[in-house]
Amino acid sequence: MLRWLLAAVHLLALGIGLGAVWARGRALLAPLDGPGVQRVLYADTWWGIAALIWIATGVVRAFGGFEKGAAYYVHNSFFLVKMALLLFILALEIWPMATFIKWRIRGARGETIDASAAQTFARVSFLEAALIVLMVLAATAMARGYGAGS
Repeated sequence: MLRWLLAAVHLLALGIGLGAVWARGRALLAPLDGPGVQRVLYADTWWGIAALIWIATGVVRAFGGFEKGAAYYVHNSFFLVKMALLLFILALEIWPMATFIKWRIRGARGETIDASAAQTFARVSFLEAALIVLMVLAATAMARGYGAGS
């Protein structure tokens, strides 16, 4: 039962995260007045929550003895591709994440935000969404036994 619940929560986090990062990208292309900034930060919050759940459940599933076992995963080329894509997403996210933290702090102080990188962050968000789709392709290949060493 726990194995099933971990898989379900992992997949739900994927859906939430994909929707949230796409919504963040769309919000960044809209006017960034007060409500516009709030839409960006709301979507960004859900993106962060989903990422934490997705990573935590993934680590537990892969290395906590609930699925095929760590040896299977670390020797599967599609798992390694999936992890490389995740690392690429995490690297891409450093600048937007740091900036949105600053936006939150400045907003709480009633200060104006510097939204000059909004277009770039929108593109980053859409790229991250595409990378998530590629991760799903790698995960489904891996789950069907592709990429396992012989």
